[in-house]
Amino acid sequence: MEDYLTIMFRTVFLYAVILVIFRLMGKREIGELSILDLVVFIMIGEMAVVAIERVNTPLSHTVVPMVLLMLIQISLAVFSLKSKKFRNLVDGQPSIIINRGKIDENAMRKQRYNFDDLMTQLREKNIRSIADVEFAILESSGSLSVIEKLKDKNEEPQQGDITIPLILDGNIEEENLTRINKTNLWLRQELKKKGYRDVKKISFCSYENGKFFIDLQDE
Repeated sequence: MEDYLTIMFRTVFLYAVILVIFRLMGKREIGELSILDLVVFIMIGEMAVVAIERVNTPLSHTVVPMVLLMLIQISLAVFSLKSKKFRNLVDGQPSIIINRGKIDENAMRKQRYNFDDLMTQLREKNIRSIADVEFAILESSGSLSVIEKLKDKNEEPQQGDITIPLILDGNIEEENLTRINKTNLWLRQELKKKGYRDVKKISFCSYENGKFFIDLQDE
């Protein structure tokens, strides 16, 4: 019974300590955590778990390292505010994934970022078509900032259309062709009409409202 009471006390105490530490380190959204933040949070959480399980170990052996990590984190945060080079080294720099309507596959490869990731984040921002994007910037936090193309005032808004890729990284998506009641032969013929004879050179291709959006690899 005594062990259970000790575990309960340690749990409540460490919970309070962690709340204070995180509060002192400042408010940041989960999606905006830097690598330093993430490492510190994981280490503090692991320390708390070990301290709760090992009831015979003095709490000071856990609280002192937690406070030390907090001081290190605050010091590094202050230093990063004064040094852009250090900030870029720790947090990384934003990458332009779509530049003036063109997809930058080289930037995607550097960030190990694929078309599924891109389309998922575009849908999360209620952007139905990749063709509507002027700029897409992958922030250091992993979020995607999007600037849409300016639309003609006389253009009527389109409802219910989303980007369905027909070609990804040079490979034809047969399942998506079936979804729009088209065939592989139809796609190749339409691409040839537009001067695209080699499918392998196309990084991304979609078909919406009778129009193709085509992006060539590394162009």
